[in-house]
Amino acid sequence: MANTLLMPKATAVWLVDNTALSFDQIAQFCSLHPLEVKAIADGESAQGIKGMDPIMTGQLTRAEIAKGEADINHRLKLSDPKVRVPETKRKGPRYTPLSKRQDRPNAIYWLVKNHPELKDAQISRLVGTTKATIEQIRERKHWNMATLTPLDPVALGLCSQIDLDIEVQRASRGREAPAPTGDTLLPAALTERLTPVVEKDEDKELDANAVFAKLTALRAKKEDLDEDEE
Repeated sequence: MANTLLMPKATAVWLVDNTALSFDQIAQFCSLHPLEVKAIADGESAQGIKGMDPIMTGQLTRAEIAKGEADINHRLKLSDPKVRVPETKRKGPRYTPLSKRQDRPNAIYWLVKNHPELKDAQISRLVGTTKATIEQIRERKHWNMATLTPLDPVALGLCSQIDLDIEVQRASRGREAPAPTGDTLLPAALTERLTPVVEKDEDKELDANAVFAKLTALRAKKEDLDEDEE
């Protein structure tokens, strides 16, 4: 990894304020234009930027600064970093060990069968295969289709369960939920409309006239019975 200066403008602010280095030396070290360094010294640029000490960060030594102050033609050099950060590798197709490459068609078959919502690019990322192979298995035109057995790529070690779940969630995003199958309970709103409401007798309001009429009829019937007995 190339050794580069951290926060060039903040470093230039610190060098202007704390050293006797020339504008050209600071500009060369911080990859800035000499006029920009002069503007920093005049307070016309980098206002509000807090200076960063390159000695504290290990990118410059006091001895190197002293050399630059003693010799105006001396070009400051970055110190070698104490810790080297590895370069970020570019993401490419997933590497599949030779011992597991023969299982890839079975894993593709499993993904196509159990997760038809996955796109070819997603399957390719999961198991490290080509789109042509995926299409052949989707269309059942693979040369070895008769002997293929759907096998979980996680169980085969071709991908992790987390990666598989992420791809499935991405593919399912924005898709409508599948309709429920089998016997299920109807929504309450629907059952309320279907079930007739039967009023019970005790829920009806009592009619006073009807009650008195019944009592009068019972009393007359009782008087008739008493007369018969006499």
